[in-house]
Amino acid sequence: MGTQELPATAPAGDGQLELVRRGPYVYPPGLRMNLPFYLFHKFFKPGNPILLFEHLRRYGRAAHYRILFHDVVLFHDPIDIREVLIDKAAFFGKDRTQKRMKILLGEGLITSDGETHRRARRIAAPAFHRQRIQRYAGQIVELSAVLGAQWEPGSPLDISAEMMRLALKITARTLFDTEVTPEILVINQQVNIVMDLYNYLVAMPRAELLLNSPLPRMRRFRRAKARLDEVVNGMIHSRLAEAAAGAGLEVRGDLLSMLLAARDDQAEGDGLKLNAEELRDQVLTLFLAGYETVANALAWTWLLLGENPGAEAKLHEELDTVLAGRLPTLEDLPRLEYTAMVLSESMRLYPPAWAMGREALENVAIGPYRLRKGTMVFFSQYIVHRDPRFFPHPERFWPERFTAEAKAARPRFAYFPFGGGGRQCIGESFAWMEATLALATLAQRWRLCLVPGQEIELQPKITLRPKNGIRAIAVGRT
Repeated sequence: MGTQELPATAPAGDGQLELVRRGPYVYPPGLRMNLPFYLFHKFFKPGNPILLFEHLRRYGRAAHYRILFHDVVLFHDPIDIREVLIDKAAFFGKDRTQKRMKILLGEGLITSDGETHRRARRIAAPAFHRQRIQRYAGQIVELSAVLGAQWEPGSPLDISAEMMRLALKITARTLFDTEVTPEILVINQQVNIVMDLYNYLVAMPRAELLLNSPLPRMRRFRRAKARLDEVVNGMIHSRLAEAAAGAGLEVRGDLLSMLLAARDDQAEGDGLKLNAEELRDQVLTLFLAGYETVANALAWTWLLLGENPGAEAKLHEELDTVLAGRLPTLEDLPRLEYTAMVLSESMRLYPPAWAMGREALENVAIGPYRLRKGTMVFFSQYIVHRDPRFFPHPERFWPERFTAEAKAARPRFAYFPFGGGGRQCIGESFAWMEATLALATLAQRWRLCLVPGQEIELQPKITLRPKNGIRAIAVGRT
């Protein structure tokens, strides 16, 4: 399927449809005024930038606006996204929003740049090798089955909370080789506090300089971060003490042990291990990324299945045929084709990683545009995944969009729930395995019928959450 220009349909009062020319620089059409002037417009809602991105889509292939003195470009076309993430990736670094996450995550895989990122990825890569992560399949099924056994027919559930609970258990087991101990609960609680403050930290000018200020939210952030550091560092030191006492790290086999044992021993590496600060940053990053992403993907999937009984029936038919009443195993994954299609379509409509950003490190041309150094560029999976050129009737939930033939007909960045290029999520294979096995285990036994009349509101923070949860009633299938 070829790429065509998106139509430009912006009303004259909101902006302009002509290219914005400023000296040698050429920007896409977009908002006429600086973004703060739209404070009382319906698309300007602090805490929900998706409304702004939806509004800007009407400008066509890309849209431009300014925040104070900064130029921002939102790309909608897979061709331009590929150019930023792959063809001209060297011209771009992390955007200011993601750099703010360093306040919490330090130089983790999400936030680091340049050689720091490449070194961390080289060290972490063996821990995410397909043969390594496959050993966790049985644990994922076991923990999912335990959760399902705790549900009772007719019992009300908050699907979002239940999936968070399951993902927390799986993360504790696979990352730390432990159950949900008090230490794990502390990490979860403090991460949730920071997540609640995330939009505030991103929007606050010079937040880095205000970290030690007496502002109440900054004090709350400092307390949460200090507690996180204390618990994560304690777990790392405890594991190192075990190793020093003769308990080999390879015996544990969890992700933390693999990170502790790994060295940067590739040809371009320095041969060294991660130091204590680097370990803390990577562990916290893996905890947040692994826990949040899969939990939200599963929650949105249950919502969509509840809204689409035809797709739900097809899912149950596949599970009954493939599994024949037994729990799924790793070997079943290739046969759970429709289950994977359901998850793919769910992450099309509600991608947990809902937007990405970069900052131009020097003047650069992208498509017909000429961007100045310092320009921030964004692309939103939530918006691009709804492009009718590649997904006709985009609001419809239709898992058959993800047959092998349909996927092959689309350009690469029409669908990219785990990012792309050199920074593509290192845990993508693990996340697919976890989500597929968890969904198969639970849906084999249960239907979750949505409570009527509830309003599902998006909460786009680091990941895309349902703001007030998703209420459902558990209905047994047997």
